[in-house]
Amino acid sequence: SGNPAIALNIARVRRPAFHVVGYALMSSRNLAEGFARLERYQRIIAEASDLTFRRTPQGYRIGVTVHGDRLPAPPQSAECSLAYLVDMVRWITGRSLDPLAVELPGAPREPLAPYVELFRAPLRFHAEEFALVFSRVDLETPLPSANEALAQLHDRFAGEYLARFSTSRITHLTRQTLCRLLPQGEPKRERVAQALHLSQRTLQRRLQEEGTSYQQLLDDTRRDMAEQYLQQPGLTLLEVAYLLGFADPSNFFRAFRRWFGCTPNEYRARRQERPG
Repeated sequence: SGNPAIALNIARVRRPAFHVVGYALMSSRNLAEGFARLERYQRIIAEASDLTFRRTPQGYRIGVTVHGDRLPAPPQSAECSLAYLVDMVRWITGRSLDPLAVELPGAPREPLAPYVELFRAPLRFHAEEFALVFSRVDLETPLPSANEALAQLHDRFAGEYLARFSTSRITHLTRQTLCRLLPQGEPKRERVAQALHLSQRTLQRRLQEEGTSYQQLLDDTRRDMAEQYLQQPGLTLLEVAYLLGFADPSNFFRAFRRWFGCTPNEYRARRQERPG
């Protein structure tokens, strides 16, 4: 796109859906306990990245490493993860909470303004990995949403999900790959198979063994993502169609009516009418 800070712009528009992991984090006593849970259950959210969480003399450090399929992942992938984490921290706490520092490998990016504006923290370039550093006070302050009983319940749900994940791994990985590739256009099965280092035949067979198919996963993933995108008022319907990989917006409108029995505009209007 020519915009080196595009990952930061994406993070502003789209808050990731963490599902049971997000609820477990929100019900934790504090963010330190929540990030420990996030590290424990990260495979539910993303197979292609690693998150580390540890205490340091300065406070707490959250490191992010994103793995590419064949080539090293672009830095924007990890930068987007850091932006998501900062946005999530501010959203959960309800406070304008800023990191002590943001660590970024490589040379300073130009322009720096988007990084300074979003993170509101000193930027440390030439770092070993992408990371956020937070103060102990900020991460050990009780969360307004803390609930020990709910946290234990979500721990159980997350544990069960991880157990199921071990028996439906290819389905999970295929959905993740589709989410990543759809904004570039509808991905062919061959491309997804290559990203997973599988032949098309092997991918098809393993999905069948897990009770699904490539076309079904493509349709289900688009449906789920459409719901998330339409909750973002800053996205137009044409942008949603593009993000879902539809070259022709009319195909998106037809698919949406098949999924939900209404048009995207009608769906948005109904959600806005709901209380709360």
